[in-house]
Amino acid sequence: MPLVLASASPRRARLLQDAGIPHVVAPAAVDESVRPGETPAEHVRRLAEAKAAAAAARYPDALVLGADTVVVRDGAILGKPRDAAEARSMLRSLAGRSHEVYTGVAIVGEGRLVSEVDRAEVRFAPMTDAEIDWYIATGEPYDKAGAYAVQGRASRYVEAVTGAPSTVIGLPVATVCRLLRQFEQGSQLLAASGSVVPVP
Repeated sequence: MPLVLASASPRRARLLQDAGIPHVVAPAAVDESVRPGETPAEHVRRLAEAKAAAAAARYPDALVLGADTVVVRDGAILGKPRDAAEARSMLRSLAGRSHEVYTGVAIVGEGRLVSEVDRAEVRFAPMTDAEIDWYIATGEPYDKAGAYAVQGRASRYVEAVTGAPSTVIGLPVATVCRLLRQFEQGSQLLAASGSVVPVP
C-alpha cells in the first residue's frame, strides 16, 4: 500500500509526487490550537504526531505521514490568517526581516511512531503597503502559515532561505525519506520505480 499522507495540503502531496514517493491522501482533522507554554518545535511535533495517529486509525496496515508547519517571528507563532486584515498584519511584520519556519513530521506504522522537527530561516525583502495589498488580492495567503507561499507569488519577496526549501513549503522531503527508511514498508516505498499516485 502506498504511503498515506494525513494532510489536505496540495503542496505536501506535490513534494511527495516530485520525489517519486507513492502515496494516497487521507486528511486528518485535529485541533491546531497552541497550548500554553508550548514552543514552536513542540507544537509542530505534537500536531504532526496527532494527524498521523488519527489517520492511522483508519489505515492500520499502512505507513501514515503527518506534518505541520508554523512561521515564527520574534518567538510568536503565526498560523494561517483568518482574514485579509490578519494576513496584512502578518506580512507587514515579516517584510524586510528574517523569520523562522518549523515543520514537524511524524510517521506511524508497524507498531511504531517516529517524528522529527526541521527548522529553516527565511529573509523577506521590504514590502510596500501596495505590494502587500496586491499579494493578498491574489488569494494566495489564506491557507498558508505566515500568510505566504515561498514557492508561489511571494517568491519575489524572498531574498534568502537557510535550510531546506521543502521545510518552508511544508514537508522536509529528505527528513521524510530518512524516517521512512526506519520502516520495512518505507524502504520498499522508496525503492518503488515511478509508481506514484497522481495528485488531483
